Amino acid sequence: MSRIIVVMITGASRGIGRAIARRFASKDSDLVVTHSGSDLTAMSALGEELAPLCHSFEARRFSVSEASDATEAVAETIKSYGRLDVLINNAGVTRDGLCVRMADEDFSKVLNVNLTGAFNMCRAAARHMMKQRYGRIINVSSVVAFTGNPGQVNYAASKAGLIALTKSLALELAPRTVTVNAVAPGYIDTDMTASLDGKVKEGLLSRIPLGRVGLPEEVAEAVHFLASDAAGYITGQTIHVNGGLYM
Repeated sequence: MSRIIVVMITGASRGIGRAIARRFASKDSDLVVTHSGSDLTAMSALGEELAPLCHSFEARRFSVSEASDATEAVAETIKSYGRLDVLINNAGVTRDGLCVRMADEDFSKVLNVNLTGAFNMCRAAARHMMKQRYGRIINVSSVVAFTGNPGQVNYAASKAGLIALTKSLALELAPRTVTVNAVAPGYIDTDMTASLDGKVKEGLLSRIPLGRVGLPEEVAEAVHFLASDAAGYITGQTIHVNGGLYM
């Protein structure tokens, strides 16, 4: 893209979100990254790293699960930059546990952030993108949306819901040339996988045909592609980045 694009990324303080922010950082982008405030040190460091690389860089602190916060954050972005070209819904949490022992609040928290939060952001952004007759929305789902995972009924349900949201919204927005797609990472080298013990990690690797965990940067590349002009004829789709774990 030759013009300055306005990109908004939720959950950018670490892991995959941080890699996505780095991939979009350029003099051709106005980059708005959001976070919940749980890791201010990491966000400060990200700002110091990326601000010199971008046309402009801004970090916003709010909760995507609060509809009013999401609406206000998108509106402020439009006010500041005049438009919103790309929305990447990456914000997510886990509260793992077996279904029969899972507390109500642990189920609700994960659904509220991972699914309702993405809906809140999509609804706010879609209004502006429809008027622009242009936009890219990319939702970060997960391989467990397709395979399930013991101890993650809440997380898997939220990520599966994102796939249905993606397809339905793609149909709604296609007449205004706004595309909506998803990326479903497999096991990626993040804080979560780094904490696994040796035997668990060995068992995990044995299930991945490519024989390794993925890198956050590899997910970021898929997201960046879906946001590009090259992906203009792709909508309602999910790109799987999982080393062959799910086909």
